Amino acid sequence: MSVRIEPVRPDFVARVSDVDLVNGMDDSTFALLRRALDDYSILVFADQPMDDRCQIEFSSWWGQAEPTKGVNPASGTVFARQSNLDINTGAIIPPDDRRMAYQTGNYQWHADSTFKPLPSLCSILTAREVPREGGNTEFVSTRTAYDTLSDELRNTVEDLIVEHDLSFSRGRVGFTFTPEEAALHPPVRHPLLQVNPVTGRRSLLVGAHAARIVGWPLEKGRALLDELLAHATTPQAIYSHRWRHGDVVIWDNRSTLHRATAYDAARFRRLMQRTTIGNPDVLNTPAYQRIRAQQTSTDNT
Repeated sequence: MSVRIEPVRPDFVARVSDVDLVNGMDDSTFALLRRALDDYSILVFADQPMDDRCQIEFSSWWGQAEPTKGVNPASGTVFARQSNLDINTGAIIPPDDRRMAYQTGNYQWHADSTFKPLPSLCSILTAREVPREGGNTEFVSTRTAYDTLSDELRNTVEDLIVEHDLSFSRGRVGFTFTPEEAALHPPVRHPLLQVNPVTGRRSLLVGAHAARIVGWPLEKGRALLDELLAHATTPQAIYSHRWRHGDVVIWDNRSTLHRATAYDAARFRRLMQRTTIGNPDVLNTPAYQRIRAQQTSTDNT
């Protein structure tokens, strides 16, 4: 049986069926999925109940899963645990617990791991326990956002470099890291403009972690970043995914933003496991070579 790929919108989000992610794939099946991710940015699979071992094996098809560190309760593994359940006891975590305060940062529009030196290719999120109400994940296309910019803004963003900072984004929701935690994720730089090497489509790397534009006055840079984020996240641009147990969603962090939505975490259990795949090839592109040259020049002055 051949893989079935059904677009939700012409070039954004596709539902994929007639494929078994749990029991393994062959090379031709993966090639179809890999190209579909380039074409649609988000792939949605139903009825694929994964455990941790299965998710790690499936993730390996896409590349090297990055380790998680810091405040996330799965720190030290390849999983970023999105849950209100204690990792040791399975009990619901109290709402005023620091671990829940940290997760409120996920309610902001963001792309995963832009606060890390190695950019992310994609994320894979699996639904293990799902609340009866709420807890959707919303997505927008920063590829569509770029396509609909004015010519003036396209020219403006062409060569801009943005500093991404996890302390900045979590600070926006009132969460404060200890000095030791903050030191795990110092600010990093990425090009504002991203280019897909397969399709040639351009997209914007913006979101909550994008703190400032390098070389611009702070207020001017913030104004542009806020304008681009608002442009990308208009209500009509949003795809909202209602999770069911066994769902798997893969999204391209180069060309999408996402955010969690609220649920009653004191009543309902929720457990989602995320793996995030690094994108080392992009470090050899001219944009990242330019960033390294700028940083070397600064270090030598």
